[in-house]
Amino acid sequence: MLTNRQLQVFQVIVDDFIASGQPVGSRQISKKEEISFSPATIRNEMADLEDMGFLEKPHTSAGRVPSEKGYRFYVDHLLKPQNITNHDMQMLRSAFSEHIFESEQVIRKSATILSDLTNYTSIILGPDVQLHKVKRFSIVPLNATNAVAIIVTDNGHVENRVIDIPEGIQPNDFEKIVNILNERLVGVPLVQIPYYIEREAAKIIQQQVGSYNELIQSIVSGIDQQTDGKIYYGGKTNMLNQPEFHDLEKIRMLMEMMDTQSEVQSLLHRDSPGIQIRIGSENNLLAVEDCSIITATYSTIADQVGSIAIIGPKRMDYQRVITLLDHMSEDLTKLLRRKL
Repeated sequence: MLTNRQLQVFQVIVDDFIASGQPVGSRQISKKEEISFSPATIRNEMADLEDMGFLEKPHTSAGRVPSEKGYRFYVDHLLKPQNITNHDMQMLRSAFSEHIFESEQVIRKSATILSDLTNYTSIILGPDVQLHKVKRFSIVPLNATNAVAIIVTDNGHVENRVIDIPEGIQPNDFEKIVNILNERLVGVPLVQIPYYIEREAAKIIQQQVGSYNELIQSIVSGIDQQTDGKIYYGGKTNMLNQPEFHDLEKIRMLMEMMDTQSEVQSLLHRDSPGIQIRIGSENNLLAVEDCSIITATYSTIADQVGSIAIIGPKRMDYQRVITLLDHMSEDLTKLLRRKL
């Protein structure tokens, strides 16, 4: 257990390093109003904190920086609630103030606002769209060989799939097929569309329009391609501005990770509500071993859960990020539950 004096010194080091990114020395600490003991005493306490694993000494500096263990202790024991400023509140709510009718647009704008407010990278994982139900189905021909199958769901989500057009199909056949699909698919969850098309709609299309098995299979395979929630980024390259990420190899690994959907989903997927903080190696992924990831959840009217995350350096401003994420997740849940 740390003494009160060690807690004071440690708190100053973490706060100063988060703010400046520069190692913190004893002289710098001794100038703080809340510190009443000598630089020699401070150096002794810093040495003890280093021996206990809470601080590290960079090779090129006489100062100290928090270790991963130190950040974990700071997050678990020293973080204090922070009131959100009026400016931040106005920025967050600007995502919901415009006449945006699709949930996808709201989520995309929320990601951008979070990255602007934190100068870190924000990622929002949309809810699993496969549970959304069909509200309207349409097919729009693009040319002689391709068309777009458009599905609008009950929550305003839009799915687009390019499908192949069989030879010999007539424009009025499209209209008949769309009418049949709407009769059979409205109210059906996306995940069940292939079943309903193959078991019910296909027979009726064959009876009333003719045999277009290729078209039906093209629609089914197109829908099957999307199985997970979408991912939305804000400030994807913001990490380039952090001094910890001037190493090109680190940046390459991080960018490749963010382009790999399965890895991002595994990092962000959450079933339980609330804030979760993972620091460095706790993320169990080499590409983010120098990062902290703070996640929160939001939900829709159907209790489908999505995740919001901020990725930043381990010295990120935890208090500010937690405050912003807490408010954004709450506001996003309220809006999506009302809208959808």
